[in-house]
Amino acid sequence: MDSEADRILLAPIELIRAKSQAMVEGFYFQLPNIIAALLLLIAAWLFGKLLARIVRRIATHRNRPDLGALLGSLAKGMLYLLAILAAAAIIFPTVNPGDILAMLGIGSVAVGFAFKDILQNLLAGLLLLIRRPYLRGDQITVDEFEGTVEHIESRATAIRTFDGRRVIIPNADIYTKPVTVSTAFELRRDEIDIGIGYGDEPSEARAAFMSAIHAVPSVLDDPPPEVIPWALGESTLDLRARWWTGSRKADQDRTRADVLLAIYRTAKEKGIDLPFPTQIMLFHDQTEDADGDRSRQREGWPAGKNPPRARWRVEKGEDPKEIG
Repeated sequence: MDSEADRILLAPIELIRAKSQAMVEGFYFQLPNIIAALLLLIAAWLFGKLLARIVRRIATHRNRPDLGALLGSLAKGMLYLLAILAAAAIIFPTVNPGDILAMLGIGSVAVGFAFKDILQNLLAGLLLLIRRPYLRGDQITVDEFEGTVEHIESRATAIRTFDGRRVIIPNADIYTKPVTVSTAFELRRDEIDIGIGYGDEPSEARAAFMSAIHAVPSVLDDPPPEVIPWALGESTLDLRARWWTGSRKADQDRTRADVLLAIYRTAKEKGIDLPFPTQIMLFHDQTEDADGDRSRQREGWPAGKNPPRARWRVEKGEDPKEIG
């Protein structure tokens, strides 16, 4: 009886010992495969870093550093994935890499729905880096944000605004919205409207302002600046001045300020009127007794010695021809 009880008590211990011994033997049996898999992962890690560096260097030589960084990261990630699958096949020979890829394909659908925005920004960033509508250092405007492009990442584009802030804009928004690239070309035109008095001669004012604009150093001679009559305003005859300068924001603002000062000084020296807006206000006596009687009620200019009669008098039978 004692021996039977001892066997019952020792059975689990023997089972655990046998399982442990089998695991140890299996580990020693798989140790060469584990070492080979680790060596493969280390080699893939080193080669992945080298591959990413080579891709970035080639892209940098072609003036595409952001595209090189993105492609290098994608190439490194794909290499790591293949290395993990190969290592799993080495350690677990019964595992079929094709089955793993099939499982990843089924799971990618769920991952795609879960990370739709991230994948959308990634694809948009890749298309932006390939098509290159703008580059690092370009000055762009997206919605209400305007600034200089710092870098283009896989998810977003970072711009530095002119007041010293950094704005991160998702690539999908940039790809689907209008973007103004202010520095797409070397030169850019600017313009202002100048209102002169109707008593001034427009041709003389044009010549004076043209000379003033030509004298500004940052205004280009080719294409030449121009001043043209543009509109007949309520209190001014409007001239539009146009000139060309560098396309960067600093050049535009500095040149505009110099042109404004030059036009103001020229107008002051030449006696050209830059009138204030004129507004006429008419005050009427709206009492019934004087309503329409222009000898007592001023409606604009005086009507003379024989003003028209009030309308209420016509309603009482007076001649309508006398109504003003």
